[in-house]
Amino acid sequence: MIHPGQEGTAVNSIGVLGLINLFFAVVIGLYFWNLLRAQHGSKSAVGRESRRELDKLRDLRSICLTKPLTELTRPKCFEDVIGQSDALRSLRAALCGPNPQHVIVYGPPGVGKTAAARVVLEEAKKSSLSPFRSDAVFVEMDANTARFDDRGIADPLIGSVHDPIYQGAGPLGIAGIPQPKPGAVTRAHGGVLFIDEIGELHPIQMNKLLKVLEDRKVFLESAYYSPDDNNIPQHIHDIFRNGLPADFRLVGATTRPTRDIPPAIRSRCLEVYFRALSPDEVATIASRALDRVNMGAEDGVIDIVRKYAQNGRDAVNMVQLAMGVAVTEGRKTLLKADMEWVVESGQYALRPEKRVGDSPAVGVVNGLAVWGPGMGSVIEVEATAVRAQAGRGSFMVTGVVEEEEQGDGGRVLRRRSMARSSVDNVCTVLRVRFHIETPDFHVHVNFPGGAPVDGPSAGLAMAVAVLSAVRGTPIDNRLAMTGEISVRGQIKPVGGVVAKVSAAAAAGARRVLIPKENWQDRLAQVEGCHVIAVDDIDEAFELAKVGSCAAAEQPSPAPVPQEVVAARSASAVFSDHM
Repeated sequence: MIHPGQEGTAVNSIGVLGLINLFFAVVIGLYFWNLLRAQHGSKSAVGRESRRELDKLRDLRSICLTKPLTELTRPKCFEDVIGQSDALRSLRAALCGPNPQHVIVYGPPGVGKTAAARVVLEEAKKSSLSPFRSDAVFVEMDANTARFDDRGIADPLIGSVHDPIYQGAGPLGIAGIPQPKPGAVTRAHGGVLFIDEIGELHPIQMNKLLKVLEDRKVFLESAYYSPDDNNIPQHIHDIFRNGLPADFRLVGATTRPTRDIPPAIRSRCLEVYFRALSPDEVATIASRALDRVNMGAEDGVIDIVRKYAQNGRDAVNMVQLAMGVAVTEGRKTLLKADMEWVVESGQYALRPEKRVGDSPAVGVVNGLAVWGPGMGSVIEVEATAVRAQAGRGSFMVTGVVEEEEQGDGGRVLRRRSMARSSVDNVCTVLRVRFHIETPDFHVHVNFPGGAPVDGPSAGLAMAVAVLSAVRGTPIDNRLAMTGEISVRGQIKPVGGVVAKVSAAAAAGARRVLIPKENWQDRLAQVEGCHVIAVDDIDEAFELAKVGSCAAAEQPSPAPVPQEVVAARSASAVFSDHM
């Protein structure tokens, strides 16, 4: 039985509890209402900020400058790539067939490596034999900027996984789900991945890339991935189980020599060599650049570019700067003075252009060498010989590398250079084949120009020069030669013969002597130059003398004292290995 006083107390307690509940309900309601208001206000603020940023982007995109001349002159077809017919043929064979290959392109800067890669993909997409589809992509990366994180947070080349612990993981990260991020190898799927300066790629990324080239897919790992986690979306399960697709063809370009590229990547790629452009080819690029901008040029302007531009990029830049001078002065024609000012202000160096001598001379021979892939040059070998007391003579050689070092596996091997070894072979040949004792003469062989010369291919030129100096026999100035000489007087094969013959023809040589073992049928088609294969020093010397075969048309030189030989200069850096 409840007394009236107790009933009033219970009612009062219920009323107080109700008020307390009401108070907390109001507080909680106000809290969530404020949250909703703040969220709505935040969304409104974000929306306003987004609209302002979009307006800024539209304003920025509405501003457009004129295209630079380098972009206007960028090759759009094979015919626009100047001077690289052999390299383009190799690229087309590698990428436009039914089974395209990975390619590494070597060559100096500014000769069209990147442009050729773009052009060859467009050509491949048009081929019915090629597996590249019409929408195949060309993804370009620079190895210098393809940096990665050791923890695997970011890798723009291979791809990475954004784990939940890292900032910016988004809604999936909040749920503890790792997020795969595809890299360039996946974006290039079905197309071409072009890596510029591939020789600068970090060794770790190089090894990862090798694995991708073999598997044609990218496998990613994460400590936060569990195959039994049902909260992870199916597409992420699929990526971790089967990998990201990465079936592409790699085209890497580099200015480094082949020895600086890891053998593992070289063995998986076809190697294509772009050569340096000749002065005439540089002049062609400059003329086309002027045509693209409808600009006239005074006679002699292109000749200045021809003499100073080292590559196609230099030629276009020189034309663009000279055009800027002319336009700002209200002219539509480039003057020689404009281009001369460009040369002076840009501090362009005169391009060395070796030509054969004007007349035959005693002890002067045109040798041949290579100083890079597909790049040959004419070098001058000069010799003097003065009779000395029997056995008290000397044999001096200047302008060659004295010794060389080779290091591998923690040890360094040092030996005499191959050029110095060729000198000893020459002395032996003169003694055995021609009964000339070099200790009876003061002999001096010189390679003028100041650039170090190395390699065995100067042996034939040295032997002919010394023999000419000792006998006082003039040598045909329109003849060039290359070949290693043995102690028995045989002419041994050397490397880079095609490049050497091309350089000789460009320098004005009418005949070229090469080792018989280096003969190729296409050498018979060299324009303006007769290539002769020899295998013995006697045959080579007879052909080199003035009055032999085609040399008979050369005017006889004035008598030259046996001990005096005229000298001319040459310049190049040579390393002639097979």
